[in-house]
Amino acid sequence: MFSKILIANRGEIAVRIIKTCRKLGIKTVVVYSEADADSMAVEMADETVFIGPAPAAESYLVADKIVAACRETGAEAVHPGFGFLSENAGFAERLAAEGLVFIGPNPHAIKAMGDKIESKKFAAKAGVSTVPGHVGEIEDTAHALKISDDIGYPVMIKASAGGGGKGIRVAWTKQDVEEGFPAVRAEAKASFGDDRIFIEKFIESPRHIEIQVLGDKHGNVVHLFERECSIQRRNQKVIEEAPSPLLDEQTRAAMGAQAVALAQAVGYDSAGTVEFVAGQDKSFFFLEMNTRLQVEHPVSELITGVDLVEQMIRSAAGEKMAFGQSDLKINGWSIESRIYAEDPYRGFLPSIGRLVRYSPPQEGEIGDIIVRNDAGVREGDEISMFYDPMISKLSTWAPTRLAAIDAMGRALEDFHIEGLGQNVPFLAAVMDQERFRSGLLSTNYIKDEFPDGFHGTPATPFQRDVMAAVALSMHRTLTRRAAPEQLRDEWVVIENGERRAVRVANGGDSFSVEFVGENRTLRLEKAVWRPGKPVFAGVLDGTPFTVQVQPLAEGFRIRHRAAASHVLVLTERSADLHGKLPPKKAADTSKMILSPMPGLVVSLEAEVGREVRSGEVVAIIEAMKMQNIIRAERDGVVKAVNAKGGDSVAADEVLVEFV
Repeated sequence: MFSKILIANRGEIAVRIIKTCRKLGIKTVVVYSEADADSMAVEMADETVFIGPAPAAESYLVADKIVAACRETGAEAVHPGFGFLSENAGFAERLAAEGLVFIGPNPHAIKAMGDKIESKKFAAKAGVSTVPGHVGEIEDTAHALKISDDIGYPVMIKASAGGGGKGIRVAWTKQDVEEGFPAVRAEAKASFGDDRIFIEKFIESPRHIEIQVLGDKHGNVVHLFERECSIQRRNQKVIEEAPSPLLDEQTRAAMGAQAVALAQAVGYDSAGTVEFVAGQDKSFFFLEMNTRLQVEHPVSELITGVDLVEQMIRSAAGEKMAFGQSDLKINGWSIESRIYAEDPYRGFLPSIGRLVRYSPPQEGEIGDIIVRNDAGVREGDEISMFYDPMISKLSTWAPTRLAAIDAMGRALEDFHIEGLGQNVPFLAAVMDQERFRSGLLSTNYIKDEFPDGFHGTPATPFQRDVMAAVALSMHRTLTRRAAPEQLRDEWVVIENGERRAVRVANGGDSFSVEFVGENRTLRLEKAVWRPGKPVFAGVLDGTPFTVQVQPLAEGFRIRHRAAASHVLVLTERSADLHGKLPPKKAADTSKMILSPMPGLVVSLEAEVGREVRSGEVVAIIEAMKMQNIIRAERDGVVKAVNAKGGDSVAADEVLVEFV
């Protein structure tokens, strides 16, 4: 076994590897860029080595710097995590030449399966069913157009060396190929240093199901069952679960056997994933193989009890696998939600900034459920534009799927983040959807269920009751401090314009709320809130809840899961007067093009006096390795241009103004 391992990665996966190394008594070295100097991984590691500027191409992707860090610290092996150099066969060969161990598959397996073009050729020769497409390099946009026309639209444009949702676009028309091909090539070059692209048929309404495989250097390969990863946006996984609600035992066994056979054929000797696209009829086709640890590995660990990072380390050290396929069983169900620094209310665009508040739910065994949060951040840390926008991975386990979903819903309630946009409300909305709970999933799920984007969800009757009780409790607490003589029992609660008369009895952390005219009385208990606290927890009529709260100049902003409301607590006279106030008018931005997110201006194609047509590309903004195309939403003549290529811009910053 190794005595010291260098982790050539950052963020939550670096922290994850450190935890397993501590369990095994192995010392760790973490390399870090300027952007990660104060990170949690740097704080936790036994030793650290600075490797350069924030851009990955100047730090985490430079093999010379990783090797030099090993020499400096005496590390015997390198764990690459995922992304960066994790699927780089040349890097694995370089380590071997330097007498260092790569904690991952052998270079032959990486070359055979890690390259998406070569893996499809290999899979076809091995008799594995593959998705129709062009298996070969594509020269330029004209070549891409011809291939797409031959295959038939829609097609998927993918980076050969891609992963993590980067370097992927679906093209429905020729125009999509003309715009998408160069964009994917640019993303691939920036993220992976490899701009080779391939194109394949895009199968509509598919499911994304992957098999976790594990091998050692003695020829043993097993699978740890499947993960369903169909909930995606921009080809980036958002919610995963294990096992899949689609598969029966027969299909599961067939997919597992095919994945193992493929891994054995290339002498696979580490953790890896064989990905399939599956039809609703349980048909499946080989998609690609990721020759690394996957982001979503926690759900497989939770249903099998196997520490995949530990098994990767043991395999790299030459140990024989201590279990076989017959020893592995599915135990319960696990759900993972990826907490991203992105704004779901703005089309899930990346959000950059500081975690002013970061309070995750309690981890560990809680009754018959397990809550796990894999994170590499703390309160006060900054989410940088240079890397992936993931904040953490929240996982829950329970004996059944519905129980795991319910546990996730409650855990998301308890997850509080301030300072930047984040997708917790969206994730909570999915947990509450009947379609998700029934298991009717596809990679089109988000587009199908939120065709006009995500705008929150209407409050349910229970949520309206919660918001009313919380507002009353907060109002009484603040009034008791500021003007106790104004305390009373009868109030009018206005929630998003809807008026309800209420009567309260008793105070403090336990009181009853009578809804006048509704013939109902509820009891709020165990209320935990004090002024300045952004979270309110309590129990309403026996149901525990947590809401995010913010006192406003008038009333309160209260969010429970995906439902948010402005709630007022007023006297009857004040409520009557409030109803007569004219509505506020929104600012007119129709003659402006605003940056939808903070980022770097790659290009801005506008000049004063130029006529711009609706739908025309005006700017390309890059953030977190993703390029976002901004189009004009109306015809107009440019009056002013307020940015240029290379500028950093904030969300809602005015880029172009029209006459």
